[in-house]
Amino acid sequence: MKILIADDHRLVIEAVKAKLSELEPGIEFVLTMSVDELLAGATDDLDLALIDLNMPGADGQAHIDEIRRRHPAVPVIVLSGYEDPAIMRSALERGVLGFIPKAYSPEVMLSAVRLVLAGGVYVPPMMLTALPPGIVAGVAPQAAAEALTRGAGGGNGGTQTLEHLRNVLTERQVEVLQLLSQGKPNKLIGRSLGISEGTVKIHLAAIFRALNVRNRTEAVVAAQALTEAQQA
Repeated sequence: MKILIADDHRLVIEAVKAKLSELEPGIEFVLTMSVDELLAGATDDLDLALIDLNMPGADGQAHIDEIRRRHPAVPVIVLSGYEDPAIMRSALERGVLGFIPKAYSPEVMLSAVRLVLAGGVYVPPMMLTALPPGIVAGVAPQAAAEALTRGAGGGNGGTQTLEHLRNVLTERQVEVLQLLSQGKPNKLIGRSLGISEGTVKIHLAAIFRALNVRNRTEAVVAAQALTEAQQA
């Protein structure tokens, strides 16, 4: 595995590198501390790029756009000190697959990276209620509504879908979905419910099937749409 880390603080780079080394043995790291170094060091064979927003040579998020343009197949995660929802939203609109505030714990960062490497999208919990449908990369406009209709077997709206989910999801799976909607990784979900991480994955697979979605982010978006439909 080959991972690029771009940040202008050496301590941050070394801390992120040390934590990501837990993913698997023998990871090759590309370490850059400015936009010029980032653009020079990025290659198509990267498995992942974690990029800071505020670094020497940065002009807003133009360096994110440039990396996405040059290497569209490389998964990009923004690792930033910013916690402004507008900045997070702007990054997600650019097609990044995750936004991790630096205030988050190393364990959350590692779980977010694992999610992205598995094909998912990591959205900070604080953003989940702020994002309108279609903003999350990989979730097309109205995808949540379409997922609800498919999950209901082509029914006539959110109420039938809620009834469908009540019939197909166990009480434990509903609890897993609630914790998932809070942005918790599998390990913390398991710890909160007193079950193993493997059991959490089994429950998630059932939840994905019930909602007819492909990943954690789409499940959260669909779950929020269900909640809104229930409250309407």
